[in-house]
Amino acid sequence: MAFYLVGDIQGCDAALGRLLAEIDFSASRDTLYVLGDMVNRGPDSLGTLRRLMALGHSAQCLLGNHDLHLLAVAHGVRPAGKRDTLKQVLGAPDAPALLGWLRQQRLALSAHGILMVHAGVLPSWSAEQTLELAAEVSAVLRGPDWGDFLHTMYGNTPDHWRDDLQSTERLRVVVNALTRLRFCSAQGVMEFDSKEGAGASPEGFMPWFDVPGRRTAQNTVAFGHWSTLGWLGRSDVIGLDTGCVWGGCLTALRLGPGGGAHERIQVQCKQAQKP
Repeated sequence: MAFYLVGDIQGCDAALGRLLAEIDFSASRDTLYVLGDMVNRGPDSLGTLRRLMALGHSAQCLLGNHDLHLLAVAHGVRPAGKRDTLKQVLGAPDAPALLGWLRQQRLALSAHGILMVHAGVLPSWSAEQTLELAAEVSAVLRGPDWGDFLHTMYGNTPDHWRDDLQSTERLRVVVNALTRLRFCSAQGVMEFDSKEGAGASPEGFMPWFDVPGRRTAQNTVAFGHWSTLGWLGRSDVIGLDTGCVWGGCLTALRLGPGGGAHERIQVQCKQAQKP
């Protein structure tokens, strides 16, 4: 029995297949934790969704910004972008089942002593609060009003968390933090324009995981989303987006038994897209 964290796949199903073969993954024995952005930009989002869905409970998947984008495009909330590679999914005979499965996936989970998200965690949130807020969004996505929610999900404001936030604004901040966050201020104000590496923080901002006093500093937080950051292996944060779709690697981290040393496994992605 083995447990693996996997970074952003983004429709690179061939690389995912090679990675699963490399680690000798068995759905009856092992568990795969996918940290969001299963689809888009890569050549085979349809194959990726079908593969992960077929793994059943052996694949525990988080929603990333591209996965939410797929739901929004499918529901007519947003137009497809020029660089999107979602047509195969949208036109597939099993699209309703795949999109229904996607709606059931979470925005955060905790397992084996690791808090898992797609992008980041606001510095004022504890691990417990992060899971509770993620569950609020999941409940709406799984409910009858999920389409209405998608219409109000997008926007950069509010740009920071307040405990008195309600309804649309509350859910939007949660989605933005968990699926889009890279940089924020010491006060937890989110910055959404920069996609550079951690060493190119905009003035007044820093990587979310370096904010002094971050409440999850005593936890280990695993995330993807940040391809220009690449692999990051610290005791408190694990960054797993190694830019597979941009010509980098698809990375899995095998969790060491009993909190022991982890093993990193990578396969090269042959499908490179232009950033």
